Amino acid sequence: MTEMSMTETILVINAGSSSIKFQLFDAADGTLPVRLRGRIEGIGTAPRLIVQESGQDGSRDGGVTLPAESGDGVPGALAFLGAWLRGRLGGAMPVAVGHRVVHGGPAYDSHVAVDDAVIGTLETYVPLAPLHQPNNLAPIRAIRKLLPDVLQVACFDTAFHRHHSEPADRYAIPDALHREGVRRYGFHGLSYEYIAGRLPDLAPGIAGGRVVVAHLGSGASMCAIQDGRSVDSTMGFTALDGLPMGTRPGQLDPGVVLYLMDKGMDARAIERLLYHDCGLKGLSGISNDVRDLLASTDPRAKLALDCFVYRASLAIGALAAAMGGIDGLVFTAGIGERAPAIRKAIAERARWLGVDLDEAGNAANALCITTPDSRVKGWVIPTDEERMIALHTRAILRRHRSA
Repeated sequence: MTEMSMTETILVINAGSSSIKFQLFDAADGTLPVRLRGRIEGIGTAPRLIVQESGQDGSRDGGVTLPAESGDGVPGALAFLGAWLRGRLGGAMPVAVGHRVVHGGPAYDSHVAVDDAVIGTLETYVPLAPLHQPNNLAPIRAIRKLLPDVLQVACFDTAFHRHHSEPADRYAIPDALHREGVRRYGFHGLSYEYIAGRLPDLAPGIAGGRVVVAHLGSGASMCAIQDGRSVDSTMGFTALDGLPMGTRPGQLDPGVVLYLMDKGMDARAIERLLYHDCGLKGLSGISNDVRDLLASTDPRAKLALDCFVYRASLAIGALAAAMGGIDGLVFTAGIGERAPAIRKAIAERARWLGVDLDEAGNAANALCITTPDSRVKGWVIPTDEERMIALHTRAILRRHRSA
């Protein structure tokens, strides 16, 4: 059977260090509607399941505190979630599980069904994404033990960027290192792929043109997309590169790392510094949350935001140069979708490129935030990485059934 039955669902998991976000999609419907979404938070301390049912207009269930035996980290939390889903689905279980995996390394330029060999390869990329990769792999391992016959699919943030030109992806290092996999990968690819897929419907005037997409959240990057394909990205070998982020520095002279080593810091100490203590948190000394910084009167908060905006405006110019021009600018992710002040500051710095901001539309989080006469059109488009994972998971499931 190649078609989904009316009761079949696909579970999508996006795992962090102490929480698991999930969505359950109706696999039988071609539009993949969401049946429910939720998260398990407090893993390792006091885990709690919070669920939002489809059609509840954003309201959530009160939450369920997991029993004591579910406190065994990710495996225990997933075992509880599996039992809870089985009860909610009348004894059925999802026919496939899709996972966000940040780093696909040199081995994977597309999304793949998971087996032991795939897990082993992805494990070797943990040093390239130490904040994300271990947390992405933990639920894959746990589900393989709990439900060994259920298809699992790894969907990579790097895959969308794996067809760049060689000059875009090469570092000026010896070729032997490049062949080992030291190259520019780019991240947030699932988000950029979703935005590229939405442009023909929401912004057809720029969909086939040259678009800079700004994925601005706690992790932040920008991508040049031309005719729906990634041309270049601000992130490189790891998710430390590019724009300043919540706790990561963004672009950094490698000489800084050598300096820290000469000061006596080892690799793990430098890793902790660069992943946890830099970015907006390091600049401000206050918070890594843009909402806190916008509300603060401390001059260090203003400095942190000014640095963020400045680097973002530089990136727009660089990415436009990569495409030979720019037709559209799209903001997405938490800051991009919900921080009009940051969008305004970035757009004003991009005025020289032809961005003419509609301040009222921007303040209202309108879909289009530029004036009718703006040469470069500006848009705010919410991203949906989980839907992209569900789409890729369904496609791989269908191929497996056909085979």
